[in-house]
Amino acid sequence: MARDRASRPEGKALRLFVAFDVAAEAADVIETAIEPWRSEFPDARWVPRENWHITVKFLGQTWPRLEGWVRDRVGDAASSLRPVGTRLTGLGCFPSPGRARVLWAGIDDGPGRLAEIALALDAALAREFKPETRAFSAHLTVARSDPPLRLPAAFGETRVEPVAFRVERLTLYRSHLRRPAPWYEPLATFPLEG
Repeated sequence: MARDRASRPEGKALRLFVAFDVAAEAADVIETAIEPWRSEFPDARWVPRENWHITVKFLGQTWPRLEGWVRDRVGDAASSLRPVGTRLTGLGCFPSPGRARVLWAGIDDGPGRLAEIALALDAALAREFKPETRAFSAHLTVARSDPPLRLPAAFGETRVEPVAFRVERLTLYRSHLRRPAPWYEPLATFPLEG
């Protein structure tokens, strides 16, 4: 009996995204800043530290036949981009403090260099993936909540030391959806060499 095509490994879509990581010192500062809020909102789904990253381009469901093409396109884009200096800015949320579904640590993109990376990836991958319609917002998701949270003003006023770090590489990740948290498998790393 023939097996259903979708049940074969080569037929299953991969869930992919391109991201960069924060320096360990910056992650330490974020961890300290959010620690008091974990007990304040115990029902939120707090993202494990090993999953912390800043997504630059979410590809979502990607056919395996496109993986090599994606690697080539991300590599080409990364080779024309320069490393970027940035820093932590504070804590915030989406969409609003009264209905917070996503809690995040902000990443400074004052000169718009991180947004340039996002636009370069959009352009490089546009043949197969829709460009993002929203403006790029550099952030590291620390928690999600459904139902939404009502955050006190003190959340946005939480002291976050503005630790500086450099973005010198992009990583293509595959997301494996599991409980209690997904596992992000790095597939390839691309230095910013422009």
